[in-house]
Amino acid sequence: MAQAMRESAQAALDDAELQQRSGVANTLTFIGYDLLNGGRKPNVGASFVTLDDWDARDLGENSSQDFAEEINALGEQFPEAEITAANPPPISGISTTGGIEGYVAILTEGDTEALLLYMNELTSLANARPELQNVRTTLNTNIPRYTAYVDRERAKTIGVNIEDIFAAMGATFGRKYINDFTYLGRMWRVYMSAESAYRESPRNLSEVFVRASNGEMLPLNSVVRVERTTGPDSVQRYNSRPAARLIGEPAPGYSTGEAMAALEEIEAELREGNEQYQLFWTGASQQERDGKSSAGLAFGFAILMVFLLLAAQYERWTLPLAVLTAIPFAIFGAIFATFVLGLQNNIYFQIGLLVLIGLAAKNAILIVEFATLHRKRGISVVGSAILACKQRFRPILMTSLAFILGALPLVFASGAGAAARQAVGVTVVGGMLVATFVSIFFVPVFYQWIEKQVVVKRRKRT
Repeated sequence: MAQAMRESAQAALDDAELQQRSGVANTLTFIGYDLLNGGRKPNVGASFVTLDDWDARDLGENSSQDFAEEINALGEQFPEAEITAANPPPISGISTTGGIEGYVAILTEGDTEALLLYMNELTSLANARPELQNVRTTLNTNIPRYTAYVDRERAKTIGVNIEDIFAAMGATFGRKYINDFTYLGRMWRVYMSAESAYRESPRNLSEVFVRASNGEMLPLNSVVRVERTTGPDSVQRYNSRPAARLIGEPAPGYSTGEAMAALEEIEAELREGNEQYQLFWTGASQQERDGKSSAGLAFGFAILMVFLLLAAQYERWTLPLAVLTAIPFAIFGAIFATFVLGLQNNIYFQIGLLVLIGLAAKNAILIVEFATLHRKRGISVVGSAILACKQRFRPILMTSLAFILGALPLVFASGAGAAARQAVGVTVVGGMLVATFVSIFFVPVFYQWIEKQVVVKRRKRT
């Protein structure tokens, strides 16, 4: 039976079929290796596909994501197998595959059959959402298996020790630890197991013997009855509770955060009035959820540091506010450019926003600095703002355009890591364009308004 499973898995994971695909450099297949759940199983396999070099294929048609979708479509031609392709995780070691992943755990009483029904309903609703695709669970209760029943009364009657029956079955149909030995400076563990030909089917029970109390050797099938059933090949646990693993991918045009939010919304609807199950994120998804608030915290601290430094420089609390008014324009430009080009709100986008805080404030500092100098010379508030704009307009354009042109290669990047460079490039270029050509007209307005408020308060005090 196990050999037949391995042959079926080998037929489904055909290296020759994969290597004929456009853009494939080589493949490496392991039959019996469960990549998603871990461990060795006869009816599973994993293929690792290496694509051609970036320069040797058209990334518009032969990207890794397009190849994964092509393999998923190819898997539909094998109804007797379940074939799924996925990109590797963005951070090696945190997750098994890219996308989102988690566990649905049983919080109260329940069995795997009820859990599977809940998972099927959850995945069905999730795949119907536009933010999600390829949402699936690794729980499968239709795995064929055998359940062995020991006739304890008969074994006691004929003088066979129950422990000897279990030991013989475990050593023959499973494996048994023997000892360790040292070789080439390393410790090696020795296990004993029967050859595959002697553990293929229940008929092999007649070829395994145990010793009775009178010394007679009796076959196992005289005291063991085998019944063929179906059930889960393995039951995973999360926080010591039975759980099922959930895997999915964000649909094109959606981020992992949006996909996770959509799945949480579906899970919350299913949990209304039923607190038996709960979704827990793991791997990179858990890291993303735990660090969701850290981006806003870092952004807030960056603005606070700019404000405090400017307050120390100007020795006033109000002038830094005029400088900070340029930041919302830069953020709007970054968000608008990212939205128009269909990019995602990821970590690289957030890094670009942090860079924009300093870049947008730089232009405003040039205007506010010169306006402050003119005010000290006795020029009016409006006159100081207009004169500062005239004097610093050309330097602002020169420095800003130099930075924008220098960052354009990031926008049109290609090859390995292109997505990260494009995300940063589009963010800073879009933000700087708006900060340069729009905020330069609004910063003087905010400056003169803030400065007039200060003048009014001083007059009231005097």
